[in-house]
Amino acid sequence: MGRATGSWLSGPPVGPSGADVEYRGQDLGLPESGPGALAGGWQRTAALLVDWLLAGGISLLFVSFGSPTLGTTVLGVWFVLGVVAVTFFGFTPGQFALGLRVARVDFGPDRAEAEATGKVPFAAVGILRTLGRQVLIVFLVPAVINDYNGRAMHDRATGTALVRTR
Repeated sequence: MGRATGSWLSGPPVGPSGADVEYRGQDLGLPESGPGALAGGWQRTAALLVDWLLAGGISLLFVSFGSPTLGTTVLGVWFVLGVVAVTFFGFTPGQFALGLRVARVDFGPDRAEAEATGKVPFAAVGILRTLGRQVLIVFLVPAVINDYNGRAMHDRATGTALVRTR
């Protein structure tokens, strides 16, 4: 499958152990498609846009539209909304709307596969991982740099991945 960021010159995708991987998320124990598979870049971007618009609407309850502090207020509301929602529910409102959720992948492939198939309940992300994710996303650069799986730096740093729920 061709990618916009690579070509035949890039060679086959190689996981951290040096073994070839057939699809994104295989080495994490995630399925190739369907529920539990890694979310694509457009899905993640659309979920972020929904969250940002929601934070903008909530911010207008606190400051007026022409206020010079509107941008900072939107960022603060978005930050708090993301931390609270992912800590308690495992997804933000935008991620929920697009059928995504934040999953822990640090338990290994067996646990990830069991969660994806519904054999065990999803592991909670936790407040510290969620805070770490949100802080790194604020800086944007970690969110746009992806690894061989398509996971962003903030997900790798916190041992999480954004996966599909449907």
